[in-house]
Amino acid sequence: MARAFGALSLESDETALGVVGRAHPFRPSGTTAHGGSGATAHGGGGATAHGGALGLQVIAAGVGPALAAASTASALTVAALQGDPYDLVVSAGIGGGFQPEAGVGSLVVADEIIAADLGAETDDGFVSVTELGFGTVRHHPPRDLVRLVGDAVGARTGAVLTVSTVTGTAERARALRERHPTALAEAMEGFGVAEAAAAQGVPVLEVRAISNPVGPRDRAAWRIPDALAALTEGFGKLLPVLESWNRHDQ
Repeated sequence: MARAFGALSLESDETALGVVGRAHPFRPSGTTAHGGSGATAHGGGGATAHGGALGLQVIAAGVGPALAAASTASALTVAALQGDPYDLVVSAGIGGGFQPEAGVGSLVVADEIIAADLGAETDDGFVSVTELGFGTVRHHPPRDLVRLVGDAVGARTGAVLTVSTVTGTAERARALRERHPTALAEAMEGFGVAEAAAAQGVPVLEVRAISNPVGPRDRAAWRIPDALAALTEGFGKLLPVLESWNRHDQ
């Protein structure tokens, strides 16, 4: 059984729901969490997750990749120092979907977690940090786990982009898809969570429920309650996969 750690991002556009497999991990203030076998965890936006053998908790990781990375790193470090490290980090929440592939209300599982705006603007266009020779902009979740979770929750698999500024124009949406043809969704925390996990050698998984199209911001078209409901339902199907998955078998 995998020990899974997850983060909750309390923001209007991207509300993340996560789970952990220990009774007393680090968590920021303002989060209600109950650990142990058969625990129930309550996150923002009315999302609720129920678990069996895999104990559940939800933490508030904060908005954006930097705070998400810091919160995740703190939790993983505490667990490691206590001699009870995690086997998996789950970054889950809602986000924008690239149309028509990721419709509102659908679920997406990331086969790549990409920092889409980490780099430099040049006369020839955007150049990523990787192209500049300063690091990576991509993390790859375990392929077998992505497949198993995608099948279990009925989700499409593809790249999920992490951005520090949410896309608000059709022009930027087109530019992102041109640079990342396999992208299905964008959110604000996944790459930060993945960076923290990678630093400690822990695999990561990202799951997103689509609440709005990527492009011009039309709040009247947002379906956040529907996305949260889809995410909660998806977690009910995801948990048995996490309980049976063992990273050391890979």
